Amino acid sequence: MRYYLIVGEASGDLHASHLMAALRRVDDAAEFRFFGGDKMSDVGGIRVRHYRELAYMGFVPVLMHLPTIFRNMAKCKRDIVEWQPDALILVDYPGFNLDIAQYIHSHTQIPVYYYISPKIWAWKEWRIKNIKRDVDQLFSILPFEVPFFEQKHHYPIHYVGNPTAEEVRQFRESYTESGDEFCRRHNLSSRPIIALLAGSRRQEIKDNLPAMIDAASRFADHQMVLACAPGIPMDYYRKFVDGRGVELVTDDTYALLSHARAAVVTSGTATLETALFNVPQVVCYETPLPRLIAFLRRHILKVKYISLVNLIADREVVNELVADTFSADNIASELSRLLPDGEYRSQMLAGYGEVMGKIGEDSPSECTAHIIYELVKKS
Repeated sequence: MRYYLIVGEASGDLHASHLMAALRRVDDAAEFRFFGGDKMSDVGGIRVRHYRELAYMGFVPVLMHLPTIFRNMAKCKRDIVEWQPDALILVDYPGFNLDIAQYIHSHTQIPVYYYISPKIWAWKEWRIKNIKRDVDQLFSILPFEVPFFEQKHHYPIHYVGNPTAEEVRQFRESYTESGDEFCRRHNLSSRPIIALLAGSRRQEIKDNLPAMIDAASRFADHQMVLACAPGIPMDYYRKFVDGRGVELVTDDTYALLSHARAAVVTSGTATLETALFNVPQVVCYETPLPRLIAFLRRHILKVKYISLVNLIADREVVNELVADTFSADNIASELSRLLPDGEYRSQMLAGYGEVMGKIGEDSPSECTAHIIYELVKKS
């Protein structure tokens, strides 16, 4: 059968590549055509556009590249209609993908499947109307999305497990390096490690990293090790870390977390990764207009938490230092409670166990591939 996939960023490329490999295991005749990246190309098929040609973030970059974005969107629509796949599989990236879904639904009989559902529970909840109208089947990787879609909006979805949990499990099963070996490989000292995960975008790093370093540097009996994000030049990090005693690790975040005593983490998938490695963490995120953002969080925004750990647990497992609570002093105070063994640290680790239980151990790529294949066979 013929599968057309669309992703818009590196994480989507990774998750889609796993889904493609799983589809190939259940469908010997699987053919792929896609807007994607190098990992999808490694699985096989025809890449029409690289996701880097789609991924513009922020108001000004999007405005500057509107003609390119519209051309790519038009190209994508034409290409899907001409190729006539048995299924269109959209992966995250809702700004682009929901527009494609609307067009394909209204102009063809091609079934539209959405893997890694849009996070409309956090913002743009009005998009549920588009999803109900244009998406045939929705596949979720976050367990708390099930009641949101099914009970609140009466739209049945599939919870298929979490790809981050699957990737961490696979890494931990195969990783055998000791802490001493890891430190020697990266020329680190033997002191316990405070891992710094400052985000994957330049603005996040600029906003969060200085305070993270300021706080962690107060613990002289530990060493600070920064996980560098792919795509960010080392020179960019240097202006924040030079002379501050921070060691840098590139493309080795999972190994770093395997040996960290604690971590300071900006909000995002990294908070879940840190929890899955059983590393106690401080979640922090600097925002502009912190007092206004704090007010909006308390009175207007619909989500209680910003970290996936707390969202999945539906309670505060990790402390979130955001907006008016974000400061080096508050980060340092939280680290002082986490670094020694004790009840506070034990309570957080117990909360991680609760999160892991809610996620489950299903393989999302295998589960989704089987469901899509059976649906396509029946159509």
